[in-house]
Amino acid sequence: MTRWLQDNMPKIVLAPSFIAVMVFVYGFIGWTAWVSLTRSRLMPRYELDSFIQYERLADSPRFETAMVNLAIFGTLFIVIAMVLGLLLAILLDQKIRTEGAIRTIYLYPMALSMIVTGTAWKWILNPELGIEATVKGWGFANFEFNWLVDQDMAIYTVVLAAVWQSSGFVMALFLAGLRSVDEEIIKAAQVDGIPTWRVYSAIIIPSMAPIFLSAFIVLAHLAIKAFDLVIALTGGGPGYATDLPATYMYAMAFSRGDIGQAASSAMVMMLVVFTIVVPYLYSELRTKND
Repeated sequence: MTRWLQDNMPKIVLAPSFIAVMVFVYGFIGWTAWVSLTRSRLMPRYELDSFIQYERLADSPRFETAMVNLAIFGTLFIVIAMVLGLLLAILLDQKIRTEGAIRTIYLYPMALSMIVTGTAWKWILNPELGIEATVKGWGFANFEFNWLVDQDMAIYTVVLAAVWQSSGFVMALFLAGLRSVDEEIIKAAQVDGIPTWRVYSAIIIPSMAPIFLSAFIVLAHLAIKAFDLVIALTGGGPGYATDLPATYMYAMAFSRGDIGQAASSAMVMMLVVFTIVVPYLYSELRTKND
């Protein structure tokens, strides 16, 4: 008996977690997929009815707005956060005297929750309390910065807050990559008279391709599932001008009582995540096998 316990103890310890993951993760994914193929409204129904919910989703102007917003938000958020994070990492890589303090300042926003970040930026961007009111108080009566209440510009306030939140994390990833580059290679390039900018652009940055890919995957994942930041900052408004798929799903499930639409939008979100994560996992496994 003792021998059997020793041989099977890892399986016994992991079994509850494995069962919980299978039921509460994959089980509910399967349940959501099933409900998305029914005519469920306030309460779930289990009679399959083809792709009626997905047809309704395709015809929904609000969901179309949410997907367009996701494309705008995701693209700008990922590009700006990666560029800003890389520039900050290169700055700190120069081994400046106040590196520790600056690194802490840059990383501090990542320690805050998205709810706190959204609330803080809501105050900052509020035309009656934040930047606009402050500048007008300095005597610039014609100054306007009302993006938060402008339907055409509100989505960019979400980008601004998200970049502020996440660029420090990207900086930490890139800084770790910069510090992992063999210094002998850098010294040899400098001895040959290669300027610093050329060392970074031709030697260091290309060698960090795996880190760029990891940063992209993390940021893309954050963009696709963005919910709490939007709720705290704009509430999805004005109107539904800043709706994202996650906020659309929440509204359908808990405000409109339309579980079928919520489930179908959730499956679309999962499909978007899969299109990003699966190629990454495939490349990683292929690299290890090679």
